[in-house]
Amino acid sequence: MLTGDTVFVYALIVVAGALMASNRVRFDIVAILVVITLSLSGILTVNEAISGFGSPVVALVAGLLVLGEMLSRTGVARVVGDWVMKQGGSSETRLLALVMGCAALLGSVMSSTVVVALFIPVVLRISAQTRLNSKRMLIPLSYASLISGMLTLIATTPNIVVHEALKSAGFDGFNFFSFTPVGLAVLVVCILYILLVGRHILGDKISAATQKKDARSVEELWMDHSPGSTYRKLRMVPGSPLLDMTLADAQLESKYTVRVVGVLRETSRGKQRITSPASSFELSLGTSIIVVGKPHDIDRLQEDHQLVEVPHNWSDRQRWLWDISGATVLIHPDSQLLGKSLRECEFRSSYGVHVLGLRRNFKAVENFEDISLQPADSMFVVGAWSKIQQLTQKPHDFVVTEFPSEHADVVPSYDRMGTSLLILGAMVLLTMFNIVPLIPAVMLASLAAIFTRCLTMEEAYRSISWSSLVLLAGMLPLAQALDKTGGTQIIADALMNLSASSGPYMLMTLLFFLTASIGLVLSNTAAAVLVSPIAIYAATAAGLSPFPFAVAVLIAASSSFSTPVATPVVTLVVEPGRYVFTDFVKTGLPLLFLTYLTTLAVAPLLFPFQP
Repeated sequence: MLTGDTVFVYALIVVAGALMASNRVRFDIVAILVVITLSLSGILTVNEAISGFGSPVVALVAGLLVLGEMLSRTGVARVVGDWVMKQGGSSETRLLALVMGCAALLGSVMSSTVVVALFIPVVLRISAQTRLNSKRMLIPLSYASLISGMLTLIATTPNIVVHEALKSAGFDGFNFFSFTPVGLAVLVVCILYILLVGRHILGDKISAATQKKDARSVEELWMDHSPGSTYRKLRMVPGSPLLDMTLADAQLESKYTVRVVGVLRETSRGKQRITSPASSFELSLGTSIIVVGKPHDIDRLQEDHQLVEVPHNWSDRQRWLWDISGATVLIHPDSQLLGKSLRECEFRSSYGVHVLGLRRNFKAVENFEDISLQPADSMFVVGAWSKIQQLTQKPHDFVVTEFPSEHADVVPSYDRMGTSLLILGAMVLLTMFNIVPLIPAVMLASLAAIFTRCLTMEEAYRSISWSSLVLLAGMLPLAQALDKTGGTQIIADALMNLSASSGPYMLMTLLFFLTASIGLVLSNTAAAVLVSPIAIYAATAAGLSPFPFAVAVLIAASSSFSTPVATPVVTLVVEPGRYVFTDFVKTGLPLLFLTYLTTLAVAPLLFPFQP
């Protein structure tokens, strides 16, 4: 029966949706206003109105955000992105399939928003190098990241909301991979749709103009200051005269004009990389050194000391660039180094970085170590990121003018990448085999990330999107208010009346498009909060299993393909792709319909309608 309180709650939902759709009021502020309105109206008590802030869903989402930050800081996402560049080559078809597949895979265990943010520069870099149109790749990236929410229980907040709604109604809830086959089917359909139809809607294959690169690479900056230089990785082998000598005793710089900028040695705890090793470092059997200089000088060093060159692979280069990089530095007109040579001021010892090249009046200077420094001399320096960063804190001596493009790709804790994968794998196994409930497993994994120093406690707190948690906590009481005032039953009865003569497929259809429609106005989390209790109630009232309908709700909640404002996952690509609203409508609406058909076909096979 429709009461005044029921009408009030319906009106509150409409007003909240209008405020969110206007983009003039923050979503979290709208959620707080909802909490205040429900408590002041008397529909909910104060304790009921703020109960969302104590919900296990909120704690679970916070833990998952910490784990996503762990994967980001340890380089898992970065390695996957760069692997895509290497494997995809210049084939748009292969690159699209790889980008979408990898984004979906990563998004199944970490924030899909983070995945999109990490992959945007990868896609733009691919576009710049291959002249492929990035507009045909960024929307597919965002769609695959959305679909990642359909792959695992922890992939996105709406899944957790639906899972907890089932448990609150007395059902078992989902397992970690319960609905993964449905998500995989949607992902395959999406990739095929993009390859066959979607990309052609988004413009020409070749970019009309080569994109401007914002920063030059390390190699480009180096060659600008010291053309003809190179670097090699050389290993100490039996019989080398350098064995058991220190770098100071070896005198490689004075004898061969080469510098050792890094050392790799085997220890009982694995490989150890040392950037800018001290002069007292002792060269032992099996140690590898990274040397820079002119090719003929390195050839002489290698021949005189029986050193073996070790080929650089992509992975090795990537890890060195996470430790060692460079910058161009100008000598300030008031610098205390003016009139002194680099050797006289012991630049390497004083600042912890190597100078690998020097330009004066726009020309590279040979044998620059012993010339007197002048104002505006431009140096290319390499060393640990922390040491280079310290140069920016000496503005009266140096002006750091350019960081390389790799500066944006630094992964602070890459040496703990294996640890982070072990933590993630352990959490998945604990929940998959029901050894530990989901929430304690996520909390344990979050603590393990901190105890193993994959990230600090401060970084863990910073990784939590507090506005998202407030939004979630504020919207949860709306579902309670709907149920308390009879609003849930009214909607469920209307759905059952509409589908009474058409069977469960019609009920699933109505629930799917109801969730998708609310998700376009409110957030997908709010859609799941409001519709999941309705779906469970309608199914049980009709004598059907609630699980196929719950799956339809969570799939629809992650199907915000047709508008750029429904979710940050899609909004992030608007600016770099230079999209207009109609790009998402034309590309997203057919995909939404294909997702619906796929869900309708696959979900009942996994979860039969009859309990």
